[in-house]
Amino acid sequence: MKKRKSFLLFFVLIICSVACRTEFEKVRTSGDPKLLLEKANEYFEEGDYQKAQSLYELIIPVYRGKKELEGIYYNYAYTYYNLESYILAAYYFDNFSQTFGASPKREEMDFMAAYANYKLSPSFRLDQKYTTEAINKLQNFINTYTASDKVEQANNLIAELREKLEEKAFDSGKLYYDIRQYASAIQSFENLLRDFPETDQIEKVRYFLVLASYDFAENSVIGKQIERYRSAVERSETFIRKHPDSQYVNEVRTINKKSEIKLENIETDDRYQIKSATY
Repeated sequence: MKKRKSFLLFFVLIICSVACRTEFEKVRTSGDPKLLLEKANEYFEEGDYQKAQSLYELIIPVYRGKKELEGIYYNYAYTYYNLESYILAAYYFDNFSQTFGASPKREEMDFMAAYANYKLSPSFRLDQKYTTEAINKLQNFINTYTASDKVEQANNLIAELREKLEEKAFDSGKLYYDIRQYASAIQSFENLLRDFPETDQIEKVRYFLVLASYDFAENSVIGKQIERYRSAVERSETFIRKHPDSQYVNEVRTINKKSEIKLENIETDDRYQIKSATY
């Protein structure tokens, strides 16, 4: 009995599915612009964005230059967003603003173009192209629509995205340090401090700058060591002065002392005078 009921239910579902597909195909192939628009809007309101998108694509050329096109294009852009196709959504939101420059919906479309890029922003470990694009578009939105009720949200999104870029920058510096690319590590951490001067990780960044500076000097040819140990001394002194209560301060003091001793030894070593002329 249960098997029979299950079979009947399955049969009914198949029939309904076929009927629904048949209805959509009839509309799609009807060639009637009014019917296509009516059904596209119906599917859109019902949340069937794939079918709505297919029908909008058929009628956009037909309604080009007519007043209905603005509403069609508005919904069409949102079908991509609601289907999580954010690259195309960003494109069509942007295109809406360019095509319908006087539309009262332009502010919304400009925000959504930025927001679609925000949705594309990946983990900080990956390429941050879309993160940067989202920040630029959100900032343009803020500059253009200063009185918009979306400005606060845009600022919050920028702060979130900048935090991701900051995390990416720190991860890059740490990776360079771990693979002993000390010059690149130093450059990455210095860029981080320049680009994010109020970073919450400033103590840790300065700590790794001390480590990288010392290791860079240690692994340099003798002709370059004086300037690089001096750099290690300067950075360690800065750290000690700015972070006297840090968990790293004793280690940094040790590096500072070792760097000063190395400098004294090199400057009194006759070999340095010979090597410095070579390198």
